[in-house]
Amino acid sequence: MPFAHVLRFDTPPARLRATAFLEGCSYLLLLGVAMPLKYLGGMPLAVTVVGAAHGVLFLALAGLTLLAMRERGKSFWWGVRIGIASLIPLATFALDRELREDDEGWRRARG
Repeated sequence: MPFAHVLRFDTPPARLRATAFLEGCSYLLLLGVAMPLKYLGGMPLAVTVVGAAHGVLFLALAGLTLLAMRERGKSFWWGVRIGIASLIPLATFALDRELREDDEGWRRARG
């Protein structure tokens, strides 16, 4: 699986990273596939389905970000950066390196 290294859910930072990745993918699908299908192909169901999935992933990302801020002492501005990134296409992918390093630090600290 090409994205197996990103799609791990075994630690809290890994869950946040995987959710950010999936949310970014769903946003691209919504903007690049579902919306053209709706407006150019007359298929509004595409936006309904992909939009719902994206909404769930967006809320999950927000929840996991707030959880990380509360339980792992992440700063308010760290959370704001993730929130802003979730609104800009491709921006959650730009955060992947930082989220990967956070996961690696978590693993080192816990042995």
